[in-house]
Amino acid sequence: MTTVLIADDQPLQRFGSRMLLESQDDMTVVGEAANGSEAVRMASELHPDVVLMDIRMPGLDGIEATRRIAAAGDRTRILIVTTFDLDEYAYAGLRAGASGFLVKDAQPEELLAGIRAVATGDAVVAPSLTRRLLDAYVHHLPTEPTSEAPPHKDPRLASLTDREREILTVIGKGWTNTEIATRLHLAESTVKTHVGRILAKTGSRDRIQAVILAYDTKLVQAS
Repeated sequence: MTTVLIADDQPLQRFGSRMLLESQDDMTVVGEAANGSEAVRMASELHPDVVLMDIRMPGLDGIEATRRIAAAGDRTRILIVTTFDLDEYAYAGLRAGASGFLVKDAQPEELLAGIRAVATGDAVVAPSLTRRLLDAYVHHLPTEPTSEAPPHKDPRLASLTDREREILTVIGKGWTNTEIATRLHLAESTVKTHVGRILAKTGSRDRIQAVILAYDTKLVQAS
């Protein structure tokens, strides 16, 4: 059973989400928060598998609430669901630690699939945002050289095997597990095992954070 906390300042939106989720045999809503502060407190108390997080809420917004929940180091995953299909929200939310981003005009089955995906450690980004997000992310990277260790010596990559580094690189390019399996001539189950090890070794919460890591360490270069 996947437990879900709904964080949205609109009562009607919370009601609709609850009705949809509780129509599923494998989901239950454990609470509702009307603002970011409530979401942080209830996530700490209830330890839900997934928080459905709105962005624009009174007081503490969804981005800061996401950052605080992710920083707590709990198993809770955050799926941002918002009216605003804007790149800066997607970028800020995912950098804050969210595992996915969907807009509220998504089909019900997309939302349900998104919840199930992030609950199992995968990542979800609305298809219309995927390429734009990756392109926009490049522009947030520092352009000047720094005194930090060169990318190939980054400590987060030190424990990866050559194969795991190769797979992290193509994850950063947006390849799915099926594409990785086909192009690298591997069984899909083997790819899933590699991905799980990559996330564990690098301390990445999910696939989205692995993508960000691939850009941070220059495994993936701007196109």
